Amino acid sequence: MDFLTWGRNPWQQQILTHVSWNLLWASLFAGIVFLVAHASYMVLSAHRKRTAAETDAMEAARTDLPDRIPRHSLAARMFHWVMAASMFTLLFTAFLPVVGIQFAWVTWHWMAGLVLTAAILFHIVHATFWMDFWSIWVGPSDIPEFKAEILRELGHEVAGPKPGKYPLGNRLYHLAIVFAGLTAVGTGVFMMSRVRTPFFTRDPYLFSDITWGFTYVMHGLAGVSLVGLVIAHVYFAVRPDKWWITKSMLLGWVTRRQYLQYHDPHRWVVGSKPGERARRA
Repeated sequence: MDFLTWGRNPWQQQILTHVSWNLLWASLFAGIVFLVAHASYMVLSAHRKRTAAETDAMEAARTDLPDRIPRHSLAARMFHWVMAASMFTLLFTAFLPVVGIQFAWVTWHWMAGLVLTAAILFHIVHATFWMDFWSIWVGPSDIPEFKAEILRELGHEVAGPKPGKYPLGNRLYHLAIVFAGLTAVGTGVFMMSRVRTPFFTRDPYLFSDITWGFTYVMHGLAGVSLVGLVIAHVYFAVRPDKWWITKSMLLGWVTRRQYLQYHDPHRWVVGSKPGERARRA
């Protein structure tokens, strides 16, 4: 299977032009295989969770907690849904023409790209100054949690830490989406110079053929990667056992019982300031 496509410039020199769209089908296939494999695994898994009795005891001991624990601010939720809408628009406008559904997609594509870019810039500022910036990232301190989760997946009862505000899987996914998303946005901003927009004069000669080739390849790789990542995200969002997380992205809160059942109160301290949470985690 070819992964790249090549062409020739007016001087008949071979140049890199894009990724092969075979990768789109590979990413789509990988996403579906992951969906089926994970769903099958969860049916057979011996995953060790806190029992109802354990959670009841924790609730009885933590009557100081409110019934609803704030998890996502309004600004964070608005960013999430704006990003989701722009991401779906970008993927549909990018890949529907590839599979044969033709329409005037270019304008919708770059407009959605600008919305996504603005949303990401807002999120960077918001996360840096108003949120617990480090709570979403992965580092060496997460190794004990990783080991404990592996043992729980194998059915063992271990005393390793429960997740803080964001489970390890969420943070690893965030890392992947950051890399793919920023690559798509960064290359897309430069690619806008090759289309007609109200913002600046079209200039297809901004870069050399070689640079444009690598730009299009990176943009394409990010795009096809996002297909699989979005499939995985939607899958987890609609799983019955994860619906409480999706609901929190709609309403902004989780119940006290969900907080105690799925999180480590020592790593996600309700009511503490962002800096204090980061030090505890």
